Amino acid sequence: MDIRLETPLSLETAKSLKAGDSVLLSGTIYTARDAAHKRLIEALDRGEELPIPIQDSIIYYVGPTPERPGEIIGSAGPTTSYRMDAYAPRLIELGLRGMLGKGKRSPEVINAMKSHGAVYFGAIGGAAALLSKCITACEIVCYEDLGAEAIRKLTVTDLPATVIIDTEGNNLFEIGVQAYLDSL
Repeated sequence: MDIRLETPLSLETAKSLKAGDSVLLSGTIYTARDAAHKRLIEALDRGEELPIPIQDSIIYYVGPTPERPGEIIGSAGPTTSYRMDAYAPRLIELGLRGMLGKGKRSPEVINAMKSHGAVYFGAIGGAAALLSKCITACEIVCYEDLGAEAIRKLTVTDLPATVIIDTEGNNLFEIGVQAYLDSL
């Protein structure tokens, strides 16, 4: 059964999610990859206000392809999340509640998630064209010079994802392997 989630993602809701839960995300999420994350952290280091709200937000690690005429966005599949691991703990400390991508996360990110109540969602790599159908609005917010890596504000409806790591640090990559080994 899918859990329907609306953004912003509250701490209470984040804590109710468990590794392995299937969710459908709706509302506003932001896109950012490593180049944009680097700029966000540099802005914080200079004492500047961030160009997007971080508290209770979800960042989707995606660099969409250009949209075709009549489309809102091009293909929008997840990118490998560990590329953001050097930057994510600081954003989590500021209240980032969710991250959406693919692949494993570092111990530093997982510790920050446990300390501050954040969740890591996984999306299916290779399903970019299908995932883009869940995006009903898209606008570039900042860093337009980064092209596909510019930060975008997306409105999504029923974007499918799976909780990979929950607020307690339970990790589906570990749980799934163990469940498989136990079944042998």
